Amino acid sequence: MKLRIATCRPLPKFDTDEEPLLRELGARGIDAQMGAWHDERIGWEEPGATVIRSTWNYVHHLGAYLDWAARASTAGPFWNPLPIVRWNTHKRYLLELAARGVATAPTVLFERGANVDLAAELESRGWSEFVLKPAVGAGSFGTKRFAMAELESARAHLAEFLPRRDMLLQPYLSSVDGYGERALVWINGQFTHSIRKTPRWSGQKENVSTALAIEPDELALGEAALAPIASLVAGAQLVAGTSPLLYARVDIARDAANRPVLMELELVEPSLFLAQHPPALARFADALAHRLAT
Repeated sequence: MKLRIATCRPLPKFDTDEEPLLRELGARGIDAQMGAWHDERIGWEEPGATVIRSTWNYVHHLGAYLDWAARASTAGPFWNPLPIVRWNTHKRYLLELAARGVATAPTVLFERGANVDLAAELESRGWSEFVLKPAVGAGSFGTKRFAMAELESARAHLAEFLPRRDMLLQPYLSSVDGYGERALVWINGQFTHSIRKTPRWSGQKENVSTALAIEPDELALGEAALAPIASLVAGAQLVAGTSPLLYARVDIARDAANRPVLMELELVEPSLFLAQHPPALARFADALAHRLAT
């Protein structure tokens, strides 16, 4: 079966997963075509399978992106499944997971066009350092950290984005300065490795570590975050014996009590840091090969 790998052009940053994945797929006899999701010349609606990878510009074209995903998913297998893509492109899911009992970084959602008293919101929660970011976002787009002394700058940032986008308010977790934010990579039914990310704000470069082992309490949180996902894909066409998910990334940090909390659950287009952990790269390519052959 033909395999199309969805990306975007131009890429906002270099995709370190791209070349290793193409190499591993080729070694398994899979002729994969890399193409921008917004390039109609690719023939996304022709018979074949599609796997989403680095479609990082979707945050600026969400409606068109979801329309593309709906069309491409009718042509054959689509990973991750369309219901997951629709759910995961808006970080409202953090509130839903918190309501299900998943330990999540405290999150306030400001809907587009809302009249927000930012000082009152912060005072009521006792947050002296905080983060503002778009609810539909990838990478560091529109993400900034502020202190109370920078309240006017924070208001200006909110005023810039809120007329056009839903926004999130979260406390700044100081553990990311030392321990770092941890990205737990999950492929085809199993967590494979994690990496440490340094804080990255709008316009900054991402710095990541080599592959790390996953701490037991982080693993438990990752499993809890993924547990509700099966209910999102009821009725989706799945390959027999496979997980509804092909890949996932669970980004966590530690709170003031050193407990891991969910920062983001990446199920659409996350970097999986495959070059840092060859077994994960092989597992991903093997999973695609199995699904294409079934």
